Amino acid sequence: MVSKSQIKLITSLSQKKYRQQHGLFVVEGIKGIQEFLKSDFKLHSLFTVEGFFTDVTDTTVVSETELKKISFLKTPQKALALFAIPVFKETKKPGLQLLVDDLRDPGNLGTLIRLCDWFNIKHLICSNHSVDCFNPKVIQATMGSITRVNIKYTDLDNYISQQNLPIYGAFMDGVSVYESQLPDDALLILGNEANGISDTIAEKVTHRISIPQFGNANTESLNVAIAGAILVSEFKRG
Repeated sequence: MVSKSQIKLITSLSQKKYRQQHGLFVVEGIKGIQEFLKSDFKLHSLFTVEGFFTDVTDTTVVSETELKKISFLKTPQKALALFAIPVFKETKKPGLQLLVDDLRDPGNLGTLIRLCDWFNIKHLICSNHSVDCFNPKVIQATMGSITRVNIKYTDLDNYISQQNLPIYGAFMDGVSVYESQLPDDALLILGNEANGISDTIAEKVTHRISIPQFGNANTESLNVAIAGAILVSEFKRG
């Protein structure tokens, strides 16, 4: 059974300020929770309908009706868990780093986290004003990939200044990525969905690259997550 205080806590975690206050975030769905249980993330509490996660201690068995009260989804997925927000590790490893400048859409960030996981990009660096990676919609979109990607929120301007690496930025008017020499070790910056890379960060870019358009000239732009997938694939292709 879920208590009133537990319902209040869980529902409050839809907001960033309460996630930060309590140091907790929500994961929903059997597969997603299993990914977090296999990782270094620390489980706080688990609520599930009968027959699931029987091997996890401190599990609260709830009814479908109770689960619906605490779920952020229109159709609850049999289980909901709270995990502690970790302190991400500051590690220095060679390779491609992906940076996002003021990314706002949870689905886009979640997809980019999955992209990093797929292409073995260990570092995703987010500007301080980007959407929170522990937003429930981001967590849902990552499908567990967030457990394998080191995510850091910081002042991008300062971060870039401290890196001794070539800096690539995605622009509409850049050099075609298919005609560019792409190194193994670099920073790749993606911008805001509506405005692209900010002027301040654009000044730091040493290589402006783009994805050439082959279709209708009236198509305004690519979705940022799709653009990121194409660019990262080219970097990794060698």
